[in-house]
Amino acid sequence: MRSFLAGLADLVFPPRCASCSGKLEDGAHFSLCEGCRSGIGIIHSPLCTVCGEPFASDAEKDHPCGSCLVGPPPFATARSLGRYDGVLMTMIHRLKYREQSRLAEPLGRLLAAGDYPGLRIGEASLVIPVPLHPRRLRQRGFNQSLLLAKAVGKSHGIPVDARSLRKPVASDPQVSLGRRQRERNVRGVFVVADAERIKGKGILLVDDVYTTGSTLKECARVLLRAGAREVSVLTLARSVENLHPPGEKEETGGRET
Repeated sequence: MRSFLAGLADLVFPPRCASCSGKLEDGAHFSLCEGCRSGIGIIHSPLCTVCGEPFASDAEKDHPCGSCLVGPPPFATARSLGRYDGVLMTMIHRLKYREQSRLAEPLGRLLAAGDYPGLRIGEASLVIPVPLHPRRLRQRGFNQSLLLAKAVGKSHGIPVDARSLRKPVASDPQVSLGRRQRERNVRGVFVVADAERIKGKGILLVDDVYTTGSTLKECARVLLRAGAREVSVLTLARSVENLHPPGEKEETGGRET
């Protein structure tokens, strides 16, 4: 009876693509039509084995980029599902700024199902989302990073801890800030509320977008100072408009802002 009713509902209200609202074909994955799925620029090799930034040349093998060699980040490994453009960027914007929290479900399943060479998700003891300041959380009504973290934790059987890492100090929006400003803007704004829960654990830190690395690096530093054994990073998207050749260090306006 339940399957009959579900089929009847699909006839009356055919399932729609979560991105473009077009009609979904039978067997569509992640509530996205084929066109929107193909519009997501999945990040793949060659890329930096540390921060996960893709290289401009396809002729190279994976290796640490110049930025990570010169200034190793506090996290062990960072990976992202896709490029922060096109379909993925539009869906993230709608999730965060247009209060379309329903998009967290297909985006979370996409993130959880991704292939991330070099990222040992199964070795993590806890999945921790990047927290929002309480005022921002009240304004938005949800933390998109927590919704994504829950999808990853559920898929991989890892507990999600949304209480140990907190943001009691408000910071300015990062989007309009330069590299040094971004680093200063997030310095000292995160704290660990329960160090005993963190101590000795491998942490998978989850966020929606890796734009410059400043926020994720600061969170990783705070977690490591609290006793975490290791911190790895997983994000839904990564800004890659400033691709640089393998091994070449960006001098200005690059990723590490």
